[in-house]
Amino acid sequence: MSAWSNGMWDGSVPAAEAVASGEPTRRPDGTHRVVITGMGAVTPAGVGVAALWEAVMGRRCCIGPVTRFDTSDYEVHVAGEIDGFDACEHGLTKKEARRFERFVQYAIVASDEAMAQAGLDMDAEDATRVACVFGTGIGGIDELQSGFSTLAEKGPKRVNPLFIPTMIGNIAAGNLSIRYGLQGECLNVVTACATGAHCIGSAVRDIRHGYIDAALAGGSEESVSPICLAGFANLGALSKADDPQQASLPFDVRRSGFVAGEGAGAVVLESLEHAAARGAQVLAEVTGFGSTGDAYHMTAPDPTGAGVVRAMRQALAEGGFVPADVGHLNAHGTGTPANDATEAHALLELCGDEAGRAVPVVSVKGATGHTLGAAGAVEAIVCALSVMNDCVPPTAGFAEPDPDCPVNVLVEAKTDCPQKVALSNSLGFGGHNACLALSPFYERR
Repeated sequence: MSAWSNGMWDGSVPAAEAVASGEPTRRPDGTHRVVITGMGAVTPAGVGVAALWEAVMGRRCCIGPVTRFDTSDYEVHVAGEIDGFDACEHGLTKKEARRFERFVQYAIVASDEAMAQAGLDMDAEDATRVACVFGTGIGGIDELQSGFSTLAEKGPKRVNPLFIPTMIGNIAAGNLSIRYGLQGECLNVVTACATGAHCIGSAVRDIRHGYIDAALAGGSEESVSPICLAGFANLGALSKADDPQQASLPFDVRRSGFVAGEGAGAVVLESLEHAAARGAQVLAEVTGFGSTGDAYHMTAPDPTGAGVVRAMRQALAEGGFVPADVGHLNAHGTGTPANDATEAHALLELCGDEAGRAVPVVSVKGATGHTLGAAGAVEAIVCALSVMNDCVPPTAGFAEPDPDCPVNVLVEAKTDCPQKVALSNSLGFGGHNACLALSPFYERR
C-alpha cells in the first residue's frame, strides 16, 4: 500500500475537541453544519477506500477485458469490472449472496466499511433520526435480463417469485436500512449518472434543516452486463478501444466515449452537533450542494454548460464561498466528446477564462471507468480525501490536451495544496446536474 493510502486519514479531526475549542456547530443562517464521519467503496480498483485512493493517486487504470460474458459479437470489449468479487468474503451470508443482486451486494460491502469507520452505534441512537438515502441509476439489470429470458423460454410459472424485490432500484436502500436498523427516511434518488451525488445532497439537506441527525448515503451500480453494454454501445456512448489503457481518456483529444464500470460508494453524514456529542472523528465537511436541470436534451448536455455552472454556483454560495476559492474540480469527466467540452467551458464560465484555466481538474473515470449511479458517491469520497490530504489527484489516461477542453488536467498529483473548498460534479442523462462542495473540517475559516 502506498504512503498515500497509509496516511489518507491524517486530516481527520475529533468533532468534540473542535466544538469544545469554539468551533460552531451551526452555519451563520442557523442551519446545521454537515460532516462526513465514514466512507466506504467497492470499485474496479478493489474493495475498500484505500484501494480506490491508491489507484487514483497512482494514476493506475483499473479497466480490463470483459470476463463476465462473451463479447465476441460486441463492438466493446473492455470495462471496469470488480475482479474476483465474492460477497461472502466481505461480510454477506451465502443466503444474502444468492438473493441479492450485485448492486445490492456492492452497496452493503461499501456501507459496512463506512458504518464501521464512523463507529455509529445504532443501539445508542434514536433510529428514527438516522436515514438511508442510497440510489442506483439502473438497478438489478442482471435479474431483469434473466427474468425476461425465463419468461420467454420457460413461461410465467418459472419466473423467480422474488424477481420484483430483487430487481427494483430502491431495494439497496431498503436492505441497507434493514441491515443497520435505520428508521428515518429511506429513499432511492435516481438521476442516472448523477444518482450518487444527488443521494448525498438530499441527505445533506435533510440534516442541515434538522429533519434527521445522520444518514447513510451513496450509490451503487452493476452495469457491466450484456444488455447495458449493447445499449450504450449502440447509442455511441462507449469507447470501442480494445486496449484498456487507451479506452477511458477524460479531457484527452483522443477520447471517444466512456468505459462502463461498476461498484458502490457510501458515506456516513452527520450534523456536526451530533458527531461531537458521540465523540466521532470528522473526515471532511459538505459545505454546499447544487442541483439543476438542463431542460435541453435526453442524452446530450447543454453545450453552453449553463446548468452545470448554476449547480456549481449554488454549491459555492451555500458554503459562503466564491469561485476564486475553488481549490480543484473533481469533474464528471466521462471521456465523451460532448461531456468533457461542456464541463471545461462551464469551469471557465464559473471562474473566468484565465482563472478557470488554472484550477486543477481531475476525473476519476480514467482509473475506474464510469460507475454510473455510483460515480457521484465514489468521486465525492475521492474529493473528500483530496481536501483532507491537501492534494489533487492526477487523471489516468490523460496525455494529449484538447484545445476544446482548455483546463488544467493533472498528470501528476499536486501535493502540499491546502484548499478552502473543492467541487465534485455529476451529470446524468436527462439533464440532471449535481455539485457537491467539500471542505477540510479543520481551519476552514
